Amino acid sequence: MVARSRIIPSAVLALALLSSGCEKKVEDGRAPTSRMFPRADRPISNLGANGFSSETERDSVNEARSVMDLAGIDKGMSIADIGAGEGYYTVRLAQRVGADGRVLAQDIDREALRRLGLRIERERLDNVSIKQGAEDDPRLPANSFDRIMLVHMYHEVGEPYAFLWRLRPALRPGGSVVVVDIDRPTESHGIPPALLFCEFEAVGFRLAEFVRKPKMQGYYARFEAKGARPAPEAIRPCRLAGSAPAALG
Repeated sequence: MVARSRIIPSAVLALALLSSGCEKKVEDGRAPTSRMFPRADRPISNLGANGFSSETERDSVNEARSVMDLAGIDKGMSIADIGAGEGYYTVRLAQRVGADGRVLAQDIDREALRRLGLRIERERLDNVSIKQGAEDDPRLPANSFDRIMLVHMYHEVGEPYAFLWRLRPALRPGGSVVVVDIDRPTESHGIPPALLFCEFEAVGFRLAEFVRKPKMQGYYARFEAKGARPAPEAIRPCRLAGSAPAALG
């Protein structure tokens, strides 16, 4: 479970982030912690170039509320917001789960987390904590979350098999992973749904729900863990193209 704690001062947060360090990459550009997993057989989007509209514009089409309604997010839940960035979803998730719920805001960008920390202090969101992740590991505590949110960020994950494999134990029984993304090539800041489904399936997830939502700038997909995690060497990379099947559920 995500521990209850007040937000740490921004200066302490900055020091913690600077001291956390990063895994060094070898000649092929991969971190040693990724090398037991297959390389993604697809381009990876550059970080931070999605060009989303403002929070006011996103709220005008009820983006966050629509996603949270679909995901069944309610009071008292524990949620991980991966790739939290400036905190559009983090602050709205915190309001939705209430004082008895918890939100862990995670990102690999130290500067984004610093700014988010200041926002959380300013808005007095005592049910939110912050954590820096890695490209191949979200660094989430085990058995802690009812929902793990990957909103408009999965296409930027450079090591999806390692990332999803290490993410899976963080789900509580009955928990699920929610992805919001755009149906377009990964190098264009999206991912075709069929490829998304395949990558999750390769690491032991099943698709539980899929809905196309143009107002959310794309589609909504929810995945549940099934069976045992495969051994890293047993994972086979996906090479798929095309659009998604009809909506489920």
